[in-house]
Amino acid sequence: MGEHYDALETRDPAVRERELMARLPAQVALARGSTAHFARVLSAVDPETVRTRAALAGLPVTRKSALMGLQKAELPFGGLNATPASGLARIFASPGPIYDPEGRRPDFWRTARGLFAAGFRAGDVVLNCYSYHLTPAGSMFETGLHRLGCAVIPGGVGQTELQARVIADLKPSGYVGTPSFLKLILEKCDELGTDASSLKRALVSGEAFLPPVREFLRGRGIEASQAYGTADLGVIAYETPAREGLVVDEEVVMEIVRPGTGDPVAEGEVGEVVVTPFNEDYPLVRFATGDLSAVLPGTSPCGRTNLRIKGWLGRADQTTKVRGIFVHPEQVAQVVGRHGLGRSRLVVDNDGGNDTLLLRVEREGAPDSQLVQAVEATLRDVTKLRGEVHFVATGTLPNDGKVIEDVRKYA
Repeated sequence: MGEHYDALETRDPAVRERELMARLPAQVALARGSTAHFARVLSAVDPETVRTRAALAGLPVTRKSALMGLQKAELPFGGLNATPASGLARIFASPGPIYDPEGRRPDFWRTARGLFAAGFRAGDVVLNCYSYHLTPAGSMFETGLHRLGCAVIPGGVGQTELQARVIADLKPSGYVGTPSFLKLILEKCDELGTDASSLKRALVSGEAFLPPVREFLRGRGIEASQAYGTADLGVIAYETPAREGLVVDEEVVMEIVRPGTGDPVAEGEVGEVVVTPFNEDYPLVRFATGDLSAVLPGTSPCGRTNLRIKGWLGRADQTTKVRGIFVHPEQVAQVVGRHGLGRSRLVVDNDGGNDTLLLRVEREGAPDSQLVQAVEATLRDVTKLRGEVHFVATGTLPNDGKVIEDVRKYA
């Protein structure tokens, strides 16, 4: 394969744009003709007219934040799937729950291209520390690694002591998972005195890849790259050896739009990531991820000529990704509702590379340690994440409508 995964990555940008736009009518026709949802929202659209970005921008967006409601109304996929459940390879349940389909074609989630850019090659032994339980990330990266010809250790999450022993015994050269979990494993290796020197490369995702964590890994001899994607779309963009933004995948059309609208913004302006993938099983058209990013000018020095984005810059809505898991405002309401509590705000922060959760709840009277513990247990049960609960006086929380506040710093 050489320096690049294939010749698509180095196409003249004008040629790429022409070829992508030429594929759009068939993709829009597939969505309109094969899914209940897009048959409704695109009923007035002639797919043959969708041959430019301007024409694409005239189509309505379908928001990730609406998926739970759509799926509750029409199980299992809200009418967005072209392939019935019986024809899929796997069906996942992400927190919410949101059901995600995986088709049968190789590298369904398009992770192989980003893995190749991160240095993974045939014959590598790779520790996969994404979750294999219900959520799709484990399968996403395993299928891409298999496409490259790598052997995969299905490590999953947790059990850091066992993970440390596996690294010492099996000597994987690569890791895929969240960056914070790799840091935890390496710290456990130090604690146990086990050898982790075989690890040389990593492709991380699922949370912000903060500079202190990147430097920590580099200090351990691990060159780590990041990928950006979602459970609905797979990989959208990936880092290259140039370390200048993330290059957009070759099998998607990506737009950056003004949050709350479907209107594209100017190059360099921060907006919401909207993606149309060329996917026959789950043909999403103008899928608004809720993530913020911006297009970088020019092309990458690595030779890849596709659009580049700055990476993940936060959320356009209040749904927030924490340690690789999305937390929804509806879940916060569920937590406090179980205990008959009132106004609350979930504050997401980052301490030394590890995401933290603090649920602040208004309540009159003296602190109640038993109630605090009960609410913390409910928070863990509903979100699958650990966090602290603090009671504050009534009227303390700002009257701004926020349920989730992300105070993490990304620059």
